[in-house]
Amino acid sequence: MSLRVLNVAYPFAVVGDDAVGGAEAVLARLDAGLVERGIASFVIACVGSTVKGRLRTVPAWSGVIDEGARTAAWQAHRTALRETLEDERPDVLHLHGLDFASYLPDCPLPTIVTLHLPLAWYPPGILDLTARGVRFVCVSMDQRRRGGPRWAAVPVIENGVPLTELEKRPAPRGDFGLCLGRICPEKGFHLALAAARRAGVPLLLAGHIYPYQAHERYFAEEIIPLLDDERRFIGPVAGPTKRSLLRRARFVAVPSLVDETSSLVAMEALANGTPVVARRVGALPEIIEAGRNGWLADDVDDLARAFADVDQLRADDCLAAARARFDVERMVRDYAALYRAVTRESPSLAPVGSAVLDRLAST
Repeated sequence: MSLRVLNVAYPFAVVGDDAVGGAEAVLARLDAGLVERGIASFVIACVGSTVKGRLRTVPAWSGVIDEGARTAAWQAHRTALRETLEDERPDVLHLHGLDFASYLPDCPLPTIVTLHLPLAWYPPGILDLTARGVRFVCVSMDQRRRGGPRWAAVPVIENGVPLTELEKRPAPRGDFGLCLGRICPEKGFHLALAAARRAGVPLLLAGHIYPYQAHERYFAEEIIPLLDDERRFIGPVAGPTKRSLLRRARFVAVPSLVDETSSLVAMEALANGTPVVARRVGALPEIIEAGRNGWLADDVDDLARAFADVDQLRADDCLAAARARFDVERMVRDYAALYRAVTRESPSLAPVGSAVLDRLAST
C-alpha cells in the first residue's frame, strides 16, 4: 500500500520550487519527489503556492504580520489540518513551520517536524514532544550539535537541490557577485555590499522584502545607503532568470550574521558551478570547502579579499561537491525512508497532550 503524506508549510510564506524561503523550497521539492515515487502527497500552504501533490490552501497575508495576523493564520491552519486529516487520511504528518506548536494537532498520527531554523528560535521544551510521538529532524550536524546532548539522537537529513550538468563549455562568467534571499537583518547583506564597495566589485542583491517592520526598516536603513551604480538591488528573481544569474555570477555571497542551519543558496550556486563566499557561521563551513568550492570569511575585510580571490576556484570542483552531497534525490530518499520507518514503528502513537501544546503555543 502506498504511503500518504501530509506536509504543512509555514502560514506566511508561499511554497514553490523558487520560493524565497528555504523551508518552502525544500517542501516543494520534497512534495515533487514523493509524487514521482508514487507516494500520495498532500500539502497545506497559503494561496499562491505551487505543488505537484494535492494542495489545500489557507489565506495569504499581504499586510503587516502582527499578533492578530498570527492568531488568524494559526486558526486557519488548525481548520485546514482537521479537514485534511478527516478527508485524506494520511499515514504521516510532516510540519515545517517555526510556529508548528501553535497548530500541532492532538492526534495519534506519526508526526515529523523538520527544524529548518536555529534551535534557539523555537519554543523551549519542544523536545519534550518526543515522549508523545513527535519525531524531529535537523538539517545539519552543526544545528544538532548546538542543541546539546539531549539532541544527539535526533536524525540529520541535509537539504538538497536539483543538480544541473555543466555544458561542455561552461557559460561565460560575468564580473558581478550575487546575493540571494530574504532581505532581513540576519542575512547580513549589508556586509556583502560594504565588502563589494571595498573590493571594487559589482554586486547584485536579489530577494523579497516581507512586510515585517524589522525587515522593512533594515532595507531602508542598512541596504539603501550602500546601493549605487555598481551595487544594485534587483528585487525577487525566480525561474530561468534566477538560474541564469546563478550560472553567470562570478561568485555567490552568503554573509549571514546568524548560525545558518543550512543554505539552499550556497547549494544551488555550487550546483551551477559557481563558487561561494560565506561567513564562517553555523553550517556554512560544512557546505563550503575553503580553497576548493569557495572561501570562508569572518568580517568585511575578509569578504572583500575573498571576492578578489574567487577566480582561483574551478566550476568543475563546485559541481562535484554539489553532486556528492546535495542532490535533491538523496534528500527525498532519506525522508521517504523515515516515513516508512515511523509508520512501521508506531502505527498508533499516543496523542500529543493538550497541556504540552498549550504550554508551547503560549511561549
